[in-house]
Order: sequence, then structure tokens, then C-alpha cells
Amino acid sequence: MTDTATRAARVVVSTGARRRPGGGGPRAGTITAFVIPFFLPFVLFYLVPVGYALWQSFLAVRRTGGQYGTSYTTFGGFEQYEKVFQNTEFWSSIGRIALFGIVQVPVMLFVALVMALLLDTPLLKLKSVFRITAFMPYAVPGVIAAIMWSYLYSPQLSPLVELLNAIGLRPDFLGPGAVLWSAANVSTWLWTGYNMLIMFSALQSIPQELYEAAKLDGANNWTIAWRIKVPIIAPSIVLTTVFSIIGTLQLYAEPAVLRQISSNISSTFTPNMLAYAVASGNNYQQAAAVSVVIAVITFVLSFGFMRLTSKKAGL
Repeated sequence: MTDTATRAARVVVSTGARRRPGGGGPRAGTITAFVIPFFLPFVLFYLVPVGYALWQSFLAVRRTGGQYGTSYTTFGGFEQYEKVFQNTEFWSSIGRIALFGIVQVPVMLFVALVMALLLDTPLLKLKSVFRITAFMPYAVPGVIAAIMWSYLYSPQLSPLVELLNAIGLRPDFLGPGAVLWSAANVSTWLWTGYNMLIMFSALQSIPQELYEAAKLDGANNWTIAWRIKVPIIAPSIVLTTVFSIIGTLQLYAEPAVLRQISSNISSTFTPNMLAYAVASGNNYQQAAAVSVVIAVITFVLSFGFMRLTSKKAGL
């Protein structure tokens, strides 16, 4: 019995030595098999296009022989970036989108937070219906949503406009002072439910014991919501804010669709629309520079917001 136990122990030790972590073998192959399906598309459809756009932004087109001469592409350094920063339309689009984000993002996230808190309270009935109804707009593609709202904004077609005209309000949703907020309304309608579900998922992870202890101390539902729930789900609020900042700087579909029925939206209304308009004029190098600048601004704002809120919240 002693010899048998000794041989068994040697087998276990030798097997463990062969399978120690970091030793390669089947485990490394399994990890590679799981990573490759993500890594290859990430490289091909993200890193390669980003690298190509960055390279294009440093090129410039030169022409020889006058108007009917030949053109060639050469390294231009920061020439395209100088043109971008000297372009007044670029700065107008940045200012417009900044105003859009300053107003639309807080409103959307506040509505999403209130809806998440309502969904988490025992006072709300038919929660599943409320959750599905709130999330349903997110299932609608952005272009389709913009087309739907275009119908509601159109003075000639909209029953909403007709109803408001009948009571003497005379709205002009596509006017120069309102068209930006009409686009903001479409974005809010689309993304509020998505942000609500992120916050609601965070609320579901809070232990019920905290609520019971707060009620024993005399806290009502309002106090529990704003003094316990909101501070605990602060990381999810920060996350949705970062997503919203990124989405704001990428705004394209809503104003591009509304442009078909409104003369108050130009082809350079947002930075993304400006990049597309420049590329449509075969100036791919400057369009690439615009895209790189937008990406840098997006990174600085989102990363800066995360660092600022993390320090204040102690995250």
C-alpha cells in the first residue's frame, strides 16, 4: 500500500508540473482560440482604418503644369491640420455641437435617471411594460427614427403641427432657432431608454439591506433615492455620460436626415457632416485631418471627464 501511494503521489506531482500556469500547452491554445475571433476584426476594421486615416492626414495633393497638369500626392506635414484649424465652418460646427451636448446630454441623462429610479421603486406597477416601452426607441435605427420625426416636424404633413396650430401655438420645428433642438429631441428619444437600462442594472445590484436600514432610521422613498441610490450608482452615471459625450461628437444621422426638409441645416452642420462634405469633394486628406481632430477632441473630453469625476467621487 505504501508503494502504491508513493507512485500515485509521483504521478500527481509530475502532472502538476507539466500543467503549471504559464507553461503553455492546451491552455494557451484555448486562450488564443478565444482571442483571435475578436483580435483579427479589431485590427482589420478598427486599427488599420484609424492608422490609414492618420497617415492620409499628413499627405497633400500637389499639381504641376497648371490647370490641366497632373497631380500627385506627397507628404505635407501638418498642412491639412492648419487648414482645419483655419476653417471657420469647422469651428462653427464645434460650437454648435458643444451647445448641443451641454443641453441635450444633461437633460437626457436626468430623464434616464428618473425613469430608472421609478423602475426600481415598488410603487410602480407594470414594470415589464414600462421597461420595454422605454427601451423600444433604442431598437429603432437612427436614420429611421430621424425620418419618423421628420414627418412630425414637417409643417405640411405633421398632425402634431396641425394640432398645435389649431390652438394658436404656431411652432416652427425646422426654423433656424429650433432645428438644433429638434435634432436633440430625436437623439433624446433614441438613447434615453438605453441609458436608463444601464442605470437600472446598477440599481439592481444594491443590497436590499441598505434600504431596510434606511427605513428603520426614518428615511422615506425620496431620501433613499437621492441619498443612497444615486451616490451608489455614480459610476454608471459617469459611464453613460462618457458614452453620451462620444455620441454627441459623432452626431450625423439626425441632422443629415432633417437637412432633406430644412434649409437651416448646412452640409457642415456638425463636425462629422463637415468631414463627409470635405471627403465628397475628393479632398480625402483634409477629411482625414478633420476626423483625427474630432477623435482627439472626443478622447480628451471623455477621458478628462472620467478623471475629473473619478477624483471627486473617489472612484
